[in-house]
Amino acid sequence: MARVLLIEDDDAIRLSLGKSLTAAGHVVSAVGAGADGVAAVARERPEVLLLDLGLPDLDGRDVLAMVRAVSDVPVIVATARDDDASVVRLLDAGADDYVIKPFSAAQMDARIRAVLRRLGQDQQGDSTVEIGGLRIDPRSREVTVDGAAVDLSRKEFDLLLALSRRPGAVVTKRELLAEVWGLPWGGGDRTVDVHLSWLRRKLGETAAEPRFVHSVRGVGIKLSADG
Repeated sequence: MARVLLIEDDDAIRLSLGKSLTAAGHVVSAVGAGADGVAAVARERPEVLLLDLGLPDLDGRDVLAMVRAVSDVPVIVATARDDDASVVRLLDAGADDYVIKPFSAAQMDARIRAVLRRLGQDQQGDSTVEIGGLRIDPRSREVTVDGAAVDLSRKEFDLLLALSRRPGAVVTKRELLAEVWGLPWGGGDRTVDVHLSWLRRKLGETAAEPRFVHSVRGVGIKLSADG
């Protein structure tokens, strides 16, 4: 189903999970160190990356940052910490999903399929959106404002795309957390606010003087060209 790269230092877990995911139909390659994993991402161009945070040579969060510098590959992080703050930090750093240890191979396979479904919806399920001078192409993941290209991070684009699916409608921060970050329980408003600030800056606007991204106090956010 997918080309999967596994970065896991525990030999037993690496072997067992690799076999189970292969049996589920994935093409799996695996490495045991962070530096090897970053090199493999650039060399093999996997469709999904599974990243254990507890690596012997590099902190898993540093590996995530290195991967994000060279690739937009969907990343599923395996972590032993399940508190909201830790999960939000991982998602803010560029992770697309996470699993809490211990986890089963079936659970990881389900996470892989879910990430690929979301990616497929973004790339294939939407037509180009134009709102005023803003143009969003979900298939190429390209954005322009008045014809000029806008360079967005993966999460910034996902946030803009989520808003563009309901142009003119107010979208709550909880809805954005669920759709963009996979956090349906809320509690990460600051995460949305920070990414909105970055997005507005790149679109050439501010919260005080919005052009496309408008805040509706106490309700949520809407994407429109007319306020």
